[in-house]
Amino acid sequence: MAKPNSTFVTDFRWQHRLAFFVVFLTLYLLTLSGNVIIMTIIRLDHHLHTPMYFFLSMLSISETCYTVAIIPRMLSGLLNPYQPIAIQGCATQLFFYLTFGINNCFLLTVMGYDRCVAICNPLRYSVIMGKRACVQLASGSLGIGLGMTIVQVTSVFGLPFCDAFVISHFFCDVRPLLKLACTDTTVNEIINFVVSICVLVLPMGLVFISYVLIISTILKIASAEGRKKAFATCASHLIVVIIHYGCASIIYLKPKSQSSLGQDRLISVTYTPEEQGGQRCSAQGRGAKAPVTLMRRGCKRFFFEFINMC
Repeated sequence: MAKPNSTFVTDFRWQHRLAFFVVFLTLYLLTLSGNVIIMTIIRLDHHLHTPMYFFLSMLSISETCYTVAIIPRMLSGLLNPYQPIAIQGCATQLFFYLTFGINNCFLLTVMGYDRCVAICNPLRYSVIMGKRACVQLASGSLGIGLGMTIVQVTSVFGLPFCDAFVISHFFCDVRPLLKLACTDTTVNEIINFVVSICVLVLPMGLVFISYVLIISTILKIASAEGRKKAFATCASHLIVVIIHYGCASIIYLKPKSQSSLGQDRLISVTYTPEEQGGQRCSAQGRGAKAPVTLMRRGCKRFFFEFINMC
């Protein structure tokens, strides 16, 4: 009697994994195609060769690299849940995941600064945000990402790990790896927290200051149509900022005593599609938001079942 029940449970779990594979593969392909479309349109349309769209194209490239570092391996794990990953492969995935994740944080900050200059100082906008300044800001974001990542990766993989190297996550992340260490990780937890403060709290503070200046300037505009137009240029960026910093803060800034890998997995698995949806909205305007929202609602139930199954 136990054998048929066991077979039924195995088949049921396999059917769920296959369903999740189709869902995440679809989202992944939509993400890649959306980013390619954004970059292609910005490249071909000379009217879009402005600082705002330059940073948007940089964010699209960074987001593409970010998802490529995570999603293919997760899709492979859905079809083969016991597939091993070498320690070198885990370190490589963590390196690219953190590099482009941190790069995204500072690119969003730079985009907030760009909007602040455009609204608060429009007459000097072309002078302040020249081509050289844009390249320096984008390069600086990537440089900070590389520097912070090297600190994180070297500190994590300098630890001795236990023999049962089973990561309770969809990909190699800092906290799940620290839980596998066979030694005290207090110093590493402090390093992780300090890096998180630098790449989350500092950019969030700068974005907050930018929007305080933006809102104060918008309120001084006499016409209601002018205020509406000025705010419309920032609304989509603000949505992406809230999703990005909100989800990342919940994962990386909460105390170790309150850390839950199940909760972190849930946030991680919903985080990438939501941020990608928000990013495409910032490029395509309000009309693109409805289908992304419907897609999120339709997949929400699958996400919760996926977390419980894993």
